[in-house]
Amino acid sequence: MALNIKLVKSLNSCKKEQIATAYSLGLRKIGDSTTQQDNAAVQGKIRQIAHLIEVTNA
Repeated sequence: MALNIKLVKSLNSCKKEQIATAYSLGLRKIGDSTTQQDNAAVQGKIRQIAHLIEVTNA
């Protein structure tokens, strides 16, 4: 199963770890979206930046 992840809030004033997590998902600017496989690693990344993103099923 795949997840669509979209960055809806700015990375300005976020912690370095949160910015790195967003970059590792392929999210750089507001409005960027990516499709990722639903696994434990991606779920952990989503939890770290849940307040910045919007997640839907693909």
